[in-house]
Amino acid sequence: MAGIYGEYAETLHKVMDQLIGELSDYNNEVKEKTGDGIYEHLLGRIKSEESMREKCGRRGIPQTPESALRVMTDSIGLRVITRFIDDIYQIVTFLRKLPGVTIVQEKDYIRHAKPNGYRSYHVILDREVPYPDIDGRQLGHYYIEVQLRTIAMDSWASLEHQLKYKKDIGNEELIVKELKRCADELAGCDLSMQTIRNMIREEES
Repeated sequence: MAGIYGEYAETLHKVMDQLIGELSDYNNEVKEKTGDGIYEHLLGRIKSEESMREKCGRRGIPQTPESALRVMTDSIGLRVITRFIDDIYQIVTFLRKLPGVTIVQEKDYIRHAKPNGYRSYHVILDREVPYPDIDGRQLGHYYIEVQLRTIAMDSWASLEHQLKYKKDIGNEELIVKELKRCADELAGCDLSMQTIRNMIREEES
């Protein structure tokens, strides 16, 4: 069976590596100016063949390169973990200014948390790159999904993910309630940490 990304599988890695490199350079630039990096961790992945086929199946669409690269927008995924909330918005501003980048979807789950307490910032980028794409363009377009979270948000999301895929939990209702309480407490800590950093920087300036 042919790969679901067809001849564009290698290009996906090039597009991902380009953005990782740009974010890494920006991180170093911020570190030189302030002494602190703009993010703590940066993770990138190409959605696996199995995961993409499974997602297409759930959506009831053909398991083809056209579906994987055009209907779906998460063949390339980046997760950026920061220490402070403001760093997330600063990185989003940086992404907006990158050459060839258009933000096609944006969801701010930090200011507008999900009912279960989930907080994160999601953007889907349309990136023009010097490689052909599935539509026949020589300056091709590829989607990149970027999720940005603080360390606290990421820890919470990891725990909530375990609950979501765990079966036969007897006290699930209590766990969900406790997770929501923790999410709110962590959000309060994130805001307090941001305030403290701002105060320290004001003293330094």
